[in-house]
Amino acid sequence: MAAARGIAVPAGAVAVVTGASRGLGAGLAAAFASAGLRLGLCARHVPPSPGGRDPGITRASVDVADADALEKFANHVVEKYGRIDMWVNNAGILEPVGALRDASFAGIRRNIEVNLMGVAYGSAIFARHVHSRPGGGILVNVSSGAAKHPYEGWAAYCASKAGVDQLTEVLAAEEARFGLRAYALAPGVIETDMQALVRATPPERFPAAPRFVELHRSGRFNSAERVASYALSLAFGESPGDDIDRDAVVHRVPGRGGE
Repeated sequence: MAAARGIAVPAGAVAVVTGASRGLGAGLAAAFASAGLRLGLCARHVPPSPGGRDPGITRASVDVADADALEKFANHVVEKYGRIDMWVNNAGILEPVGALRDASFAGIRRNIEVNLMGVAYGSAIFARHVHSRPGGGILVNVSSGAAKHPYEGWAAYCASKAGVDQLTEVLAAEEARFGLRAYALAPGVIETDMQALVRATPPERFPAAPRFVELHRSGRFNSAERVASYALSLAFGESPGDDIDRDAVVHRVPGRGGE
């Protein structure tokens, strides 16, 4: 598979992917499995096993907003495989969509709990694990172009993703001397259930909706495989011809689409 081409994934390496039941998370899981990684996959619903494979794959239902449950899952993966080498905080939600004044407080809170607190919990859990054993580790926090672009109707989402970028910058500075490399990775626009929701949102609630409809019409999307290849290259080495700056913390996967 393209995700593994030219990238030397260490034998027996283990990756955790949150939000792995569908969309980008499921695509990352499939690509990582094809690259030879052993996997710990979690989501609110138990993720499917990539390619029907079960050996080398641990799956569980976990709400990333529940720090204790996420830590218990991490401990289970370590007990089974001995260590975790790469952790991808991918789980996220878009809602509430619309003017902030119209959003429910519960909806705002849930967005921040999943998109930012879930990333903070996963990042802290992985950093503690890296400190507990020899060798470094690679943390990838899935961000968004919305971290830097203020989309009307996405106040909570934009704020949470901006928080992910800054949290990752700080953690990268704190943990570099301990061998943990941390990245915030914006994947670009990928065709997922979230994108279908964006296109179905009336422009009065989300003025940028027509732009995403046009992206869909023209097929200008990134793919999960392309994002996986970029993440694996960050983690395990260079692909032929890549020009990735691994000293930078915030990255955007190049592609035809945009956010």
